[in-house]
Amino acid sequence: MKNTVLHKANTRGHANHGWLNAYHSFSFANWYNPDRIHFGVLRVLNDDTIAAGMGFGTHPHDNMEIITIPLEGDLAHKDSMGNAATIKTGDVQVMSAGTGIQHSEFNPNPDQQTKLFQIWLFPKVRNVEPRYQQITLDVTEQKNNFAQVLSPNADDAGVWIHQDAWFHLADFDKDFSKTYEVKKEGNGMYVFVISGTITVDGQELETRDGLGIWDFETLDIKATTDAKFLLMEIPME
Repeated sequence: MKNTVLHKANTRGHANHGWLNAYHSFSFANWYNPDRIHFGVLRVLNDDTIAAGMGFGTHPHDNMEIITIPLEGDLAHKDSMGNAATIKTGDVQVMSAGTGIQHSEFNPNPDQQTKLFQIWLFPKVRNVEPRYQQITLDVTEQKNNFAQVLSPNADDAGVWIHQDAWFHLADFDKDFSKTYEVKKEGNGMYVFVISGTITVDGQELETRDGLGIWDFETLDIKATTDAKFLLMEIPME
């Protein structure tokens, strides 16, 4: 029997700072929920909207794998490793914070908001040398498919991180279904719906719902409307 935990969209933490409208699937900043600290190594899943021309000032991180997936608009990035780049919708960015980095992120567009997911995973090794990577995805590969966007392997599809995790993005037509097979025994899965409605082994999920699953080998995923979603296979400890 698969074990699951359901996080409905309207149960997330919410903070609207004007320039930043943020929803937190797990405890973050001023939102604390003792039942929602993390799921396995998944520590943060923030669903952020950044107003035009606004952003996060320079701030530090360490010993965390930080993944950013823009959904709309652009995000300009600068860091203490000397990287200055803009990630756009259809890109994915990762930073291994390791021994410590500082970075800033802002919306460079004067007339358009930026929407993004920022995801933090605990690393499997601490105090690694910090690193930065970004790539542009071929979004056509997501059509009725699980398109890999992150893995532990530098020579695999997508970006790589210091963790036995695999992320896939999918864009399913209504009524399309596909079975996911776990990549590493003992890993769990956190499914997050970007838009539309899907079922995961019969459990219905709507836009911005999250579902954590563990003790599984396969998952049957079906779109009940046109739907986009993110699959995050992660170690449970």
